Amino acid sequence: LVGAHLPEDADPGQVVIGIETDRGPWVSALVAAGYQVIAVNPLQAARYRERYSTSGAKSDAGDAHALADMVRTDRHQLRSVAGDSELAEAVKVTARAHQTLVWDRTRQAQRLRSALLESFPAAVAVFDDLAAPDTLELLAKAPSAQAARRLTVAQISAVLKRARRRDIAEKSRKIRAAFQAGQLPVSSVIAGAYAAVVRAQVGLIGTLNAEIDRLAEQVDAHFGQHPDAEIYRSQPGLGPVLAARVLAEFGDDPHRYTDAKARKNYAGTSPITRASGKKKIALARYARNRRLADALHRQAFCALRASPGARAYYDTLRARGTSHHAALRQLANRLVGILHGCLKTHTTYSEATAWPQYVTEQIAA
Repeated sequence: LVGAHLPEDADPGQVVIGIETDRGPWVSALVAAGYQVIAVNPLQAARYRERYSTSGAKSDAGDAHALADMVRTDRHQLRSVAGDSELAEAVKVTARAHQTLVWDRTRQAQRLRSALLESFPAAVAVFDDLAAPDTLELLAKAPSAQAARRLTVAQISAVLKRARRRDIAEKSRKIRAAFQAGQLPVSSVIAGAYAAVVRAQVGLIGTLNAEIDRLAEQVDAHFGQHPDAEIYRSQPGLGPVLAARVLAEFGDDPHRYTDAKARKNYAGTSPITRASGKKKIALARYARNRRLADALHRQAFCALRASPGARAYYDTLRARGTSHHAALRQLANRLVGILHGCLKTHTTYSEATAWPQYVTEQIAA
């Protein structure tokens, strides 16, 4: 379609295309043809469209016109589609699917909790994790308070043993006592209806658990083949799954981020500044890649145990009055800069290099 408008001897690099996505077979085909493909954020495109009309009118032709003008006049302000490797794309596909299933499991667990609170609140009180294998097995056996009262200590112990729990005897007696305790009465008809809902939710969560484990194996298999896997795994707070998520969202194009600041801005860990007159404030950046931000927030939290330097940096921020989440966000920002340096120099993480001031203080102490 595009080539039909070009002379036979035209250079494909002269064609610049603006499109509101950065993935898919259509984008891959355009890149493979040698065209310059610029992925425009849909929010940017919507704001740019307001230059032509403030009435809120919208059409495909109008959107195409706005995108064409954007790549003609503001190309230097836009980002071209990253040239990530096929292996990085495979890691992205599996890591995103894995994370989506984890989020789906959380939603189903909340629905299960809601159903139990209405009919069987003792289960919510005694089970900390409604998605755990032993919890699901016990709820499948006894989805209602009446059925739970008939469970024996031996039956509960057998379920806990299969789940490889500790202190089985004590936990079994605790669960049995909670099931035997009285609760506000629920009619048998309503209790039966809720029992059917609980069974359905238990089945869904069990299936999600199995598929999450299978996808985790695929994530680890693809991620383990990537040449940068060792660098990502060496970062404090990054396990196999989190490291794969971070690689998937950052990509592996070495020319995508000009410096550490560009990587931090894309990650959403760096603050934004709003200045007007003499007033100037720094705010958290909420327009960001949600999947990447979630992974980096978890990394910062896990790094508090894995890295003495990260812990000292966090404690310094907290001592200044910074809130817990704001301190984690600033720590994540530092960790992104450290990761950028490791990727740029092709070296693994070093505690002494990453936090020289805190390591020096520890040696002096």
